Amino acid sequence: MGIRILKFGKELNKMSLKNTLKKYRHKFCFVLFLILLEAGLSILFPLFIGYAIDDAINRNHQGAICLGLLGLAVLIIGVGRRVFDSRFYAKVYQSIGTSAISSIKNHVPSKKSARLGMIRELVEFLENALPELISNIIGLIGVIGIIATLNLNAFYGSLITTFVIFLIYWVSSTKTIKLNKSSNDEFEKQVDVISKNDEKELNLHLRAMMKWNIKLSDLEAINFSISWMVLIAFLVASIVISVDDGIVKYGALFSFIMYVFQYMENVVNLPLFYQNWLRLQEIRERLIES
Repeated sequence: MGIRILKFGKELNKMSLKNTLKKYRHKFCFVLFLILLEAGLSILFPLFIGYAIDDAINRNHQGAICLGLLGLAVLIIGVGRRVFDSRFYAKVYQSIGTSAISSIKNHVPSKKSARLGMIRELVEFLENALPELISNIIGLIGVIGIIATLNLNAFYGSLITTFVIFLIYWVSSTKTIKLNKSSNDEFEKQVDVISKNDEKELNLHLRAMMKWNIKLSDLEAINFSISWMVLIAFLVASIVISVDDGIVKYGALFSFIMYVFQYMENVVNLPLFYQNWLRLQEIRERLIES
């Protein structure tokens, strides 16, 4: 993913936007640091909850106090990052939008309006989806690592499950790209269609837009259903394995089950980011071609 982000930066340079990235590179690095710190601390919650349970059984409050301090730290870092992000990415959008639209000043207003909306999608991805993506990647790696320390059989199962789920989405990636292209082709006609004040043509345009959205939604529903069945099978197998392998402490067993749930949440979300990335790839190619 790091290589792709670097490529993304190089391709933005082709759009004469390298000055924007260069101007804000230190702030980008600061945002990335806060994301990594927040994600790293969040991984520790199930472990600290397990410690708190075991300490509470022994009438000790130390585990609960540590859990509270962990929650406070994550809160402060998370709120601070989001306050900073909203202001920072507003400047990024203004800078990139001005530069990109100026580069296609000879295009029709419909295309300019659509491209500005697409640029907004790119900036929203950086502001909202990218932090979640990084958190999910760190969370997935961290959780799988912790599961390995708790139960090796469950660890092997998690690796196999991850591979199967990503294979499901990879197989459908070509179709996803084609559907996104068709949707964006139709979207670029929107301003022209509206300006004609032709109710019939507008109805056909909106119907076409919804047709591609429905096709994308149906494809996602199929992929998600198959992935969820695989994850449920892994969950059931993990519980059986944990009992058979003799995890007896309440705190340890609770932490293990929570980490399995956290693994499921992370692994089921990552393919959604992959699909979003495919859409942004198609948008980026349009902007580069401008």
